[in-house]
Amino acid sequence: MSAATDMSTPILKVEHLSMKFGGLIAIGDLSFEARRGEITALIGPNGAGKTTVFNCITGFYKPSEGMITLTGRDGSQFLLERMPDFQITAKAKVARTFQNIRLFSGMTVLENLLVAQHNRLMKASGFTVLGLVGIGGYARASRESVELAEHWLEKANLVDRADDPAGDLPYGAQRRLEIARAMCTGPELLCLDEPAAGLNPRESLALNALLNDIKDTTGTSILLIEHDMSVVMQISDHVVVLEYGRKISDGDPTFVKNDPRVVAAYLGVDDEEVGEVLTAVGDEHVIHELEGEPDPDHGPSPSSSMMAGPISDTIEQSGDGADRSELVKVSPGASRARIVEEREKAKSALSNALPAPRGGTPDRLTLIKGIGPVNERKLNEHGIFHFDQIAAWKKSDIKAAEEYLAFDGRIAREDWVGQAKSLAKGGADKRGGRK
Repeated sequence: MSAATDMSTPILKVEHLSMKFGGLIAIGDLSFEARRGEITALIGPNGAGKTTVFNCITGFYKPSEGMITLTGRDGSQFLLERMPDFQITAKAKVARTFQNIRLFSGMTVLENLLVAQHNRLMKASGFTVLGLVGIGGYARASRESVELAEHWLEKANLVDRADDPAGDLPYGAQRRLEIARAMCTGPELLCLDEPAAGLNPRESLALNALLNDIKDTTGTSILLIEHDMSVVMQISDHVVVLEYGRKISDGDPTFVKNDPRVVAAYLGVDDEEVGEVLTAVGDEHVIHELEGEPDPDHGPSPSSSMMAGPISDTIEQSGDGADRSELVKVSPGASRARIVEEREKAKSALSNALPAPRGGTPDRLTLIKGIGPVNERKLNEHGIFHFDQIAAWKKSDIKAAEEYLAFDGRIAREDWVGQAKSLAKGGADKRGGRK
C-alpha cells in the first residue's frame, strides 16, 4: 500500500456497532471513523457509552452487532470484534489507558516502562531461562528496551524520576507515565480514557504537549475520551459526540462546539428549550443553525438512531376553525424525545383538559417546582391551565403527562399533584409570587 493511500485510509472504522446488556442498549447502531495520524476525541455526557465503545475496540467486550476494522500501516486489516484482547495489543497494535491510573506503584518509573516490553524480552529469551543469564539476543533486546524506555521518559519529562517509585510521582506525572508506558508497546492506535481527568491547568498543558508530540513525531493515531473541553478543542482534529449510545454530531471541533444538538445534550434540555438557552448566551449564529436544516455531512445518518425519532417531522393540527401546521423537531440528541405520534396520543389522554382557561386567565403553573416556562406552555397546549386540574390528576393522567413531557417518573417524585392541591387552596397568588 502506498504512503498516500495509507494516509487516506482511516486507521479505525466502526460500523453499526451495538452493545446490549440484557434489555439495556448501551450502544445503538454507532458508526464513525478515526483518521490516520490524527487525534480523534470521543465526547459526550456521563453515561453516553464512551467507555463501552473503548471496551469494544480493545476487546474487553464483544459487541452484540457491528464491525470494528483497524487498518495497519502495511495495509493489513484486523476485525477487532473477532480478536481476543491480547491479540488486539500484540497483532493489531492497539494500546490503551484507563480512567483510573493503573501503574505498578511499588516499581520504579523505569521498570514500569520495561514491563510494557515484556513480549519482546520473552521472545528474545526463547521463552526459556536463558534470558536470566543475559546471553544471546536477550542482552541486545534488553539494551534496546532500556533505550526505548529512556526515550519515552524524556518525552514525558520524567528522566529525573526514573529511579523513583511510580507511586511517589505527582498525579499529572503518573498520567504521563501511563501514556509513555503505552507508547513502549509500539502502538499504531493509542486509546486514552480521560487522560486529563483531575489535572490542573499546568498539567493539562504538559499533557497536550505530549500528545501533540506523539502525533507529530511517531504518526501514532490517538483516540481519546475526554470531558475537559479545553483539551478537546486545543488538540483534537476530529470530534465524535455521543449521547445515550447514539452519535449526535461528528466533525471538526469548531463545528461540534456550535452544534445545537451538542448544546442540548450537555445542558440537558429539550430541543424546544435550546433556542432559549442560546438566546441567553447570545450566540446568534448557533440560533440560526438551530432553525435551519441538519447538516448531513456532520449530523447522524438515517441509520444512526435506533432508539429515537427522526431529526424533524411535521404534524397537522386544527384549531380555531382553521388549519395550521406545527413543525415538531425531534432530535436524536435529545434523549427524552419521543416519536411525534405519541404527542398526539397524549393530548387526548388527559381526562380534565379544557379548551381554554377559565375566565380567560390561566394560573401561573411555574409556581409548581419542576414546571418551567417551556413545560407550562406544553401543558397549556394540552388544555391544562389551572392548579386544580393538576390536583385532580389520576394515575392515568400523570402517566400521559409524563409521556408527553418525557419526564419518566419525575411528576410523582416532585409531587406535582400535592403542590397543585396546596396552591389551589390559596397557598400562593396564582398570577404572581407566593404570599
